[in-house]
Amino acid sequence: MPVKLLIIEDSPSMLHMYQGFLQKEPFDIATASTGKAGLRILRDQRPELLLLDLKLPDMDGQQILELITEEGLGTTTLVMTAHGSINIAVDAMRLGAHDFLVKPFAQERLLQTLHNAQELRRLKTKVAVYQQLDRPSYDEMIGSSLAMQAVYRIIDAAAPTDATVFITGETGTGKELVAQAVHRASPRKDGNITVLNCAAIPKDLIESELFGHVKGAFTGATADRDGAAQMAHNGTLFLDEIGEMDIGLQAKLLRFLQSGTFQRVGSSRLENSNARIICATNRDAWADVQAGRFREDLYYRLNVIPIPLPALRERGADVVEIAQHCLRQFSQRDGKSFQDFDQHVHSLLMNYSWPGNIRQLQNVIRNIVVLHDAPLVSMTMMPPLEQVTAQPDQMAPMSVGAGVLPPSNRSASWTSPSIIQPSPMPLQTAAAQDLTEGDLRPMWIIEQEMIDRALELTGGNVNRAASLLEISPSSVYRKRTGK
Repeated sequence: MPVKLLIIEDSPSMLHMYQGFLQKEPFDIATASTGKAGLRILRDQRPELLLLDLKLPDMDGQQILELITEEGLGTTTLVMTAHGSINIAVDAMRLGAHDFLVKPFAQERLLQTLHNAQELRRLKTKVAVYQQLDRPSYDEMIGSSLAMQAVYRIIDAAAPTDATVFITGETGTGKELVAQAVHRASPRKDGNITVLNCAAIPKDLIESELFGHVKGAFTGATADRDGAAQMAHNGTLFLDEIGEMDIGLQAKLLRFLQSGTFQRVGSSRLENSNARIICATNRDAWADVQAGRFREDLYYRLNVIPIPLPALRERGADVVEIAQHCLRQFSQRDGKSFQDFDQHVHSLLMNYSWPGNIRQLQNVIRNIVVLHDAPLVSMTMMPPLEQVTAQPDQMAPMSVGAGVLPPSNRSASWTSPSIIQPSPMPLQTAAAQDLTEGDLRPMWIIEQEMIDRALELTGGNVNRAASLLEISPSSVYRKRTGK
């Protein structure tokens, strides 16, 4: 069934050209030369896609975007703007536009953008279908938690398209595994997935690594060399740690994303690459935009399908599933007899905050397998850990050298030694007497007091306070006094 597409453009010649571009495509096209006429069609016909010129004779295109949102028309909008008005296009995306095209644009660019938007409209439908599935793993990822089920569903929806994927998450959460899963589930799976770590390459070499160079372009360039963009042609280009990319190179990356063309270092010849882009960062990309370290227009271009990866501490029993998998894998590789963890180690794995996420967990299991051998992993085999949050009655008494705090230093809820808990009654006294309503205090008050105290003791360092309280920094921002 043809997809309904509305084009609002006041220039007859441009409108005729766009219709010519799309004449062989499966679109049911309606046109309007004014904003008011376009709104009537939007309300009456509810087209799936809208190609909108921001400069109209009777009203501003941004007003149409606002009305689409206010009236819940559900149209996916692509805005068109002149080269000097990219900032206006970025503002339009804040108002709900899906993407923007800079005039003049080629037929191929228009078709690619429309097809991406069309595919993305199917995402909600696909998600609804996959909500019924409960998968214990996906590709090389392990975990059946609700947080990971959401990740799997987004991958399912995103993989068949060419839309740009933006993976975010703390270090060690498995961002590269997600990128590989998207690639292997895509029509490009027979092509290469080329990985470029933007944080591992010196600033003066990263452009050459990305776009390649010609012989003599700089000292040491003794021959022509393909860059990652060319090697990923008809495949996938994974830009890891994209937040570390120099802002000057970001402009060239944006041009490559918009046109599919690039120039090698030292060359004036334009080359093409049909690469699908996947990016990842462990930074707060929007904070970098606000601080001027990351281009806002590039952020919107990359952040088409965001995949936020949960930290390991937010994944519940996944930590044990991953640990068991690693234990079996390492034991088989090294000829050891480990089969599982005893109940005390189970408790420790579940209650530790894992600041290094999956990478830290893998290292812990590797340490155990190399240094010990037994059917079950016991507490005496555990390497030193910090920030333990195990219940006192769930763990056998241990020495500090075994990797956990001695029983006298454990608490039901771990905090930094410098943080003083609110003063509830001693455990023995509370258990021995009846509580009255006057003894009880709302949990939100106790939570607020702890957040305020943590901020006070860390000198207002939100990230440190969040780490000590084992909650997200956004929760601290949201719940601190006066916010």
